[in-house]
Amino acid sequence: MGIQEDIKELKDIVLKSQEGVKEKKFRFPFGKKVGRSQKKKNFVTVLTINENGNYVFKKYQIIDQTVMHDLIPRLATAGHVMFDKKGNPLIILPNWSVEPFSPLDHYEESLVNGQNAKGYKILMAKMLSDKVSEKPKMGNWIKWVIGFVLAGIIVYALVSGGGA
Repeated sequence: MGIQEDIKELKDIVLKSQEGVKEKKFRFPFGKKVGRSQKKKNFVTVLTINENGNYVFKKYQIIDQTVMHDLIPRLATAGHVMFDKKGNPLIILPNWSVEPFSPLDHYEESLVNGQNAKGYKILMAKMLSDKVSEKPKMGNWIKWVIGFVLAGIIVYALVSGGGA
């Protein structure tokens, strides 16, 4: 067998192995999901990201808009808390920062920088509206009118003697 046949066989094997793979949904780790009674008591799941890139899920209670993580108070205002479809609260907290990730701040920053998908749509609409358009084509009825006028002039010239 040649190299090309081997490559085709490998592609077939890879494609067959990928057919049965299902995409897994995200689930909170066991014991880190906030229950109903804990939601009422202002508990939140905190995703802590360490300096080396490792992450850890922990559960903390929000007291006076702060969360005590490693004996250091961290901000936990309404703008920092995110919710999934089921209403589970989550805060993404870099271990080196006192302020957690804020989706509202990053959204506004992306609008200002022009890195937002919404900004792209607005720019595309503006470019399409400012696009230099072609000269509008004449309607068919105008062509017919001009044709009848020219034909009438030619017929009149032939009937009246042609100008000699």
